[in-house]
Amino acid sequence: MLLTVVIFMPLAVAAVLAAARGLPGRTASAVWVVASAVDLALVAWLWWRFEPGTGASGVVNGFASEVDLRWIPTVDAGYHVGADGLSLPLMALTGVLFLACAVYSLRETDRPRTYAALFLFLQTACLGTFAALDLILFFVFFDLTIVGMYFVIAGWGHGDARRSALTFFLYTFVGSLALLVGFIGLFLGSEPRTFDMVALAADPPLAGSPVAGGLVLLAIGLGLAVKTPLFPFHTWLPDAHTDAPATGSAVLAGVLLKLGTYGFVRIAMPILPEAWQRWATVVVVFGVVSVLWGALVALAQTDVKRMIAYTSVNHMGYVLLGLGAAGMVAAADEGARTVATVGAVYQMVSHGLLTGALFLLAGVLWSRGHTYAFDRWGGLARPAPLFAAALAVAAFGSLGLPGLSGFVAEFQVFTGALEAAPVATVIAVLGILVTAGLFLLALQRLLTGETTAPSPGRGPEPAGGGEGATAVRERTAVRVADLRAPELLAIVPLLALSVVLGLLPWVLLDVIEPAAAAVVELVGR
Repeated sequence: MLLTVVIFMPLAVAAVLAAARGLPGRTASAVWVVASAVDLALVAWLWWRFEPGTGASGVVNGFASEVDLRWIPTVDAGYHVGADGLSLPLMALTGVLFLACAVYSLRETDRPRTYAALFLFLQTACLGTFAALDLILFFVFFDLTIVGMYFVIAGWGHGDARRSALTFFLYTFVGSLALLVGFIGLFLGSEPRTFDMVALAADPPLAGSPVAGGLVLLAIGLGLAVKTPLFPFHTWLPDAHTDAPATGSAVLAGVLLKLGTYGFVRIAMPILPEAWQRWATVVVVFGVVSVLWGALVALAQTDVKRMIAYTSVNHMGYVLLGLGAAGMVAAADEGARTVATVGAVYQMVSHGLLTGALFLLAGVLWSRGHTYAFDRWGGLARPAPLFAAALAVAAFGSLGLPGLSGFVAEFQVFTGALEAAPVATVIAVLGILVTAGLFLLALQRLLTGETTAPSPGRGPEPAGGGEGATAVRERTAVRVADLRAPELLAIVPLLALSVVLGLLPWVLLDVIEPAAAAVVELVGR
């Protein structure tokens, strides 16, 4: 039952905070930090007790702390949860990022009690999605994350926050409806009919039905592609990130985007192996296009936060490249396809740490000058050396510098995918060059030259920072406050973990590799 406690403890604390109307804001923020820290400690204990084996979808003894209870017996849907080498790293990432956001928000003054309760609710929804081993349970938690993030953006965002929140909700909710249609297709195609992921992976539905299997994969893929997001389903992302609060952006990019990529490796690949093989080339193409599109559009941005948002499209493209290559059974051996899958999962964790840190650092700029526009900032390395150092580490990690987690992830994706899809992989490597250029250019704009910042006394300029900021482009040399204690305590551990995973990758690889190998075996059967 430990896993159930991990999932629902944040929700229980959220309910207490929501009911405690007279609770001081600082106390509520402190309760949020303690609850997130305890939950992370429980995930760490679950990790410590976990023994990596050969289990993944379809192999029951590969799950830790498994619970399977009756829920909707008429359709064989149950409360079935468990953790393995695919879900456990992402649950740990969730715990780390939500704790970082809790620490970062210790000085939150805008309805801090409600803010803390909402994030704790969102934490339960994310953990439940990663732990779910039943399609209906997965869908319920998946949809709850949409609701939670909608209120975060609409209630605490800036700029045109309500419009961005509504766009986010409508896009992702429509995607989730497509996902539900796909799940119903899996149920109708199974014999006996069930929504249990383990049973479905052990006896894949729609085997020998290429048309039906392809249509169901299309529905599931569409729902997950919107959440990931992949080109061309990413158009909700830039505005949602730009107008969300810093902690909202960190969770959206660091955790919620992974729900999409996780769905591919947990559901689409092992439950629809024939369809995944048949359409693997299309998956690779979408991955490569997302890599290049995300990098090139990010390079053109004049707004720090929008730039970071588009790099998420780029990095999630690498994940799809690796997972697509894992389906090319005829073009590569099982070992290469396993390496590509391991790299894809590793990329999910690495991206969560580094991009989460980048969005929190972007939040520092907003708190100091109420703008993300590149042309309003400059020379920050002199007055804010801690900010400059943290930004440099996060940027170099995101562009794949050796010694940081991003390099290990991308190296494995490219190594595993090269045999299966050599042309696509070579093209995708160009994305690294563009990503390196855009991050180096961002560092140059923000950290070098004369120290400049938004003029004191001006109101916030439009969040987009581009054409809408032309009337307030004047810059004045000022002293910019460096990272404060809560910001340091939130950001530095994320970067430290990226360094650990860059120097000691076996810590994560030993957990991921057996489960990834089992998925690849299921796809190739």
